[in-house]
Amino acid sequence: MDIKVFENSSGGAVQLISKDKMKDWPIELPLIFIEYIRNEKLNKYKDKKIKKEIEEYLDEILKDVAIPRLIEVLNGDQDGEIISALKRIEDIARKKLEMVKPMKPYIEDLLKKKNKEISKISETILGLFEKAERRKKLEEKRKIMQQKEKEFLAGEIDGEEYAKLRKEYLLLKE
Repeated sequence: MDIKVFENSSGGAVQLISKDKMKDWPIELPLIFIEYIRNEKLNKYKDKKIKKEIEEYLDEILKDVAIPRLIEVLNGDQDGEIISALKRIEDIARKKLEMVKPMKPYIEDLLKKKNKEISKISETILGLFEKAERRKKLEEKRKIMQQKEKEFLAGEIDGEEYAKLRKEYLLLKE
């Protein structure tokens, strides 16, 4: 069967593609599919039973299809296949980094490969993760600084403490 059907208590149904059919997909697509359903669709379903069943099915896909295929290709000896997969992963990472987050540990392992193109693409993808993490830290620090600035202007903290925090923030910003 090409689809998996989840019936909800009100008589409706949710259809998802079968695991067998996913085995024919390019290696990164099952992971993207899982992340898309989890992030974009799952919360729209009101029925808790159907949400739980879909979550379990997505975990099965991850365990039975996505990770084994990814590991097989990325740990393989076919440099051309690895490069092709990494280029597709890089394109996806540039558009929506969260989609490739499950692949990060496998990409880190590829840095050890002797092939320079594999290493270069892997470094590029991991660089995107580093930039995103840095942006996240900067945003957190920015929120803290806004609060501390209000406290300073209200006279709740002294100038020395504020200057120290501001310096830390500016160093992180650079």
